Amino acid sequence: MEYCPSEIEKKWQTHWEEDRAFEPSLDFSKQKKYILSMFPYPSGRIHMGHVRNYTIGDAIARYYRKQNFNVLHPIGWDSFGMPAENAAIKHGIHPKKWTYENIDYMRKELSSLGLSFSKTREFAASDSLYTKHEQRIFIEMFQKGLVYQKNATLNWCDTCQTVLANEQVEEGCCWRCDNPVQQRLMPSYYLKITQYAQELLDDCEKLKEGWPQQVLTMQENWIGRSEGLEFDFELSEESKQKLNNKFDKYKVFTTRPDTIYGVSYTALAPEHAIVKYLVEHKLLSDDKIAQIKKMQSVGSRERAQAPKEGLSLELDVIHPLTGEKVPVWVANFVLIEYGGGAVMAVPAHDERDFEFAQKYDLKIVQSIETQTPFDGSVATTEYGTLVNSGEFSGLDSKSAQKKIIEYFEDKKLGNKVINYKLRDWGISRQRYWGAPIPMIHCPKCGLVPESFENLPVALPDDVEISGEGNPLDKHPTWKHTTCPTCKGEAVRETDTMDTFFQSSWYFLRYTTDPSMWNDAPFDKKSADYWMSVDQYVGGIEHAILHLLYSRFFTKVLRDLGYVKCDEPFSNLLTQGMVLKDGSKMSKSKGNTVDPDAIIKKYGADTARLFILFAAPPQKELEWNDSAVEGSFRFLKKFAQKSENASTRTKIPSINHNVLSKESQYARKKVYEALKKSNETYVGGVYAFNTLIASCMEALNALSDQEDKSVWSEGYFVLLNILEPIVPHICWEMSDKLFGCGNFKNIEILDEVFVEDSMILAVTVNGKKRAEVEVSSSASKDEILEAGKKSVAKWLENSELLKEIYVPNKLINLVVK
Repeated sequence: MEYCPSEIEKKWQTHWEEDRAFEPSLDFSKQKKYILSMFPYPSGRIHMGHVRNYTIGDAIARYYRKQNFNVLHPIGWDSFGMPAENAAIKHGIHPKKWTYENIDYMRKELSSLGLSFSKTREFAASDSLYTKHEQRIFIEMFQKGLVYQKNATLNWCDTCQTVLANEQVEEGCCWRCDNPVQQRLMPSYYLKITQYAQELLDDCEKLKEGWPQQVLTMQENWIGRSEGLEFDFELSEESKQKLNNKFDKYKVFTTRPDTIYGVSYTALAPEHAIVKYLVEHKLLSDDKIAQIKKMQSVGSRERAQAPKEGLSLELDVIHPLTGEKVPVWVANFVLIEYGGGAVMAVPAHDERDFEFAQKYDLKIVQSIETQTPFDGSVATTEYGTLVNSGEFSGLDSKSAQKKIIEYFEDKKLGNKVINYKLRDWGISRQRYWGAPIPMIHCPKCGLVPESFENLPVALPDDVEISGEGNPLDKHPTWKHTTCPTCKGEAVRETDTMDTFFQSSWYFLRYTTDPSMWNDAPFDKKSADYWMSVDQYVGGIEHAILHLLYSRFFTKVLRDLGYVKCDEPFSNLLTQGMVLKDGSKMSKSKGNTVDPDAIIKKYGADTARLFILFAAPPQKELEWNDSAVEGSFRFLKKFAQKSENASTRTKIPSINHNVLSKESQYARKKVYEALKKSNETYVGGVYAFNTLIASCMEALNALSDQEDKSVWSEGYFVLLNILEPIVPHICWEMSDKLFGCGNFKNIEILDEVFVEDSMILAVTVNGKKRAEVEVSSSASKDEILEAGKKSVAKWLENSELLKEIYVPNKLINLVVK
């Protein structure tokens, strides 16, 4: 058969669409597989990362369809977000128009790859029907006490009169106007993910079989459970007076109470209430106030990466155990989000505290003696024995931690507490292209949710997006409404939701037949059948936020009665990036490869074959033009060699014993590939590269023999194995040769692995000297004798000390 990819790919894509070949069955008695790749942002064009992600998921889905599973393999669009507004500003096009035009184009691109997505279950997260149900979920979370509003420090550009995402702040300045960014307190909505912190941590154990350990470790660290001591630092009398008696103490938390006698200073975040009071009431010099304001203008993410800086606040607190005065500083490394924005500093035993103390010539006090002698040149952070620690001196660190906490609790100075690094999720975004938060501000009733019957709260289309201010807040009529409680005049919330809100439950929406989409976010019976997702595929960059938020949402929706599962994704595959010239592909580097151009030149099957053959899915993949050409040549050869197979509806029945050695070997290689196929998918490793290599070896072995039946059997099996990887060519040849009767589970024949003879390596003192072919039925003595004959010249004038036979592998002779 001549290989013409442009003809056969269009033909079979049309056939699959007309035949509705990839729609899931509504028969819930069948065994199911839910295979999902993370839905894409409709940026306008697919890239090679998309090709890799969706080809991996598609191969898995196609495999399980052939195994007669009920397969759900959907696609959708993560379609809200800032890039659409940036496009509106840059090109003068409405975000909605830009987004949906991009979706239409990218849908065609993905379709050209032959991806076996359900067509009927596709949706965009910006669809008004999706927003309707999302807003209902938000309101139910609010009613359950999982949503609250508080002031948050946000990036504010005074010139553009808008809030900026962290990504829009470049070296402390607005990405658009290049003017300095301020940190401003503004009301924001938060989801109480911390209420689920312990369950999220505990349930990582359930995921150890199916998730990469790296991802679980990242989540565990992000949740950051720690046990320790929380206590108050009492301000000195002079400090209280300086602060006009507005403050008398503040809380700190430590996981190392055993180091408490080493505290030599304490540090506050620039946003701490005491620091703000000092600044607002000009209780420090103008120079210090200017430095603090500069610290406050830098976001927490940038501060965490910046050199450590600080200054004395000219205040003191009293050490709770020694009664000594401890100086109070403000430091950029202390974040208001953690531990209330205050820390006790032990420079002798903490690297960060040591670095700061050295920079500002602060006292360093040893309180732990470790195996590494403390000489003042570096912090010793390991556990040891307490010194200079009053009555606790001589105790080991672990014992001292317990005793010191008991002492604090007994004297009512502090308490043992469990803390989490995880913070509640701020979802407010002051921009247009997002799902409106369905809350109403009423002068009589306060903050109230919109009525369910009034959902969705839809975005107005008639907005001007200039990049200055919030278009919803500036709209002349949209925000003015009626309070659903008292029916009086009220104002809508003009913030929109973080786009992670949409991606935290989209996988549940897919489980439901579209005929039920209007009535509920998803059908419980359908969700209980399909969930959890059997295989989720996406990038490692989503290890924390998206995956953690999705786990949180699943648990919340379980508690709201929507689902019964605890976890959304049973198995997770994080695919590696596609590189070119050793770097991640990007337009700025000029090293991108256009998938459309590859498909036009070589066909979709070549693109799919290369992307799965070049590297294991979890590893980075280096683009290689000659390897793409090699994949195309293999498919041409595969098509041409099919002329050796004969047309039939069933796999041929073959008497293995009467075949030539070459034909027997070819059958063995074919069924080795079939074995490898089952291991590839069922084992969850998805080593497509070694599977494809096995198929190539099998084709070479078939080419070295001439039996027509063996050729037919070989193609019957190989087309089945390769269909998930290169579906178009496999459907074309399977249809012509076997009427697609080979697209089903094929039994592995053990007879092909039974061989009359075997070839063994023969080593003398561990060094390979020969190979010997012996009968498979030969005894150990006969095998050893044959081995000795094959290396006779290396045994001359030597004493034979030991004869070792490793079954089916080698003979080792030890001489001196």
